[in-house]
Amino acid sequence: MSVEILQQHRVHGGTLSYCRHASAATGTPMRFSVFLPQADGPVPYLIWLSGLTCTEDNFTTKAGAYAAAARAGVAIVAPDTSPRGEGVADDPAYDLGQGAGFYVDAVQAPWAAHFQMESYVVRDLIAAGEGAFPLEGARRGVFGHSMGGHGALTLTLRHPELFKSVSAFAPICSPTRCAWGQKAFTAYLGPDEAAWREHDAALLVEAGRARVSEILVDQGTADNFLADQLKPELLKVACEAAGVALTLRMQEGYDHSYFFMTSFVADHVAWHAERL
Repeated sequence: MSVEILQQHRVHGGTLSYCRHASAATGTPMRFSVFLPQADGPVPYLIWLSGLTCTEDNFTTKAGAYAAAARAGVAIVAPDTSPRGEGVADDPAYDLGQGAGFYVDAVQAPWAAHFQMESYVVRDLIAAGEGAFPLEGARRGVFGHSMGGHGALTLTLRHPELFKSVSAFAPICSPTRCAWGQKAFTAYLGPDEAAWREHDAALLVEAGRARVSEILVDQGTADNFLADQLKPELLKVACEAAGVALTLRMQEGYDHSYFFMTSFVADHVAWHAERL
């Protein structure tokens, strides 16, 4: 799979690359960034999944993760959150369409033609990243924020063979039980709520689908979306019942922004590095 490098920058002794490639899953060009620490051979890596309205650039420029990644010898791959471009369906609302792919494979028109973000991440992104950079596929983890936290959790639960570790910042823990998820799932997956359940982290854990032994989640107590959209208590109850070791850190006074993430991202990188 051919990967075009659009930009490269030296950072924390490593190299940050902005990339573009053709995705068979989405039928569009897709973009991602890769931070590669200085190393003599293949390195373990994390996939970062961003939240609503984001591109590959938000985490890359705002999270401040690369010093910790360089120390740990871990690479980070950060894809866009949806297909984009001429002929790609969209919606004027921020929480549907371009920038809001929800890491599912859409089956409903007009979204099904391009919005195949689950297949993109677990197939095309991994193949492109590992084909173009010295990334060690047997030592791969995933983390994300908000919609991307939902993606990190559900993709790990649905594809446990792909990810050795998973963590999240302020994830949408049960999208079938919040407005963001209900709107997106209705549009992308249709009215069958049984299909929705296959992409709900709390319900997947509840159903015994967890193959990971531990999960790290950070959640700010001053997050405006905490009660109505994120609902970490539902994930906590499910993990307790299923015997999954969830470390849920409620961070006093922190909100939903990248100021929150940059405060704790080094913890997450180090946590993953110990498990990869």
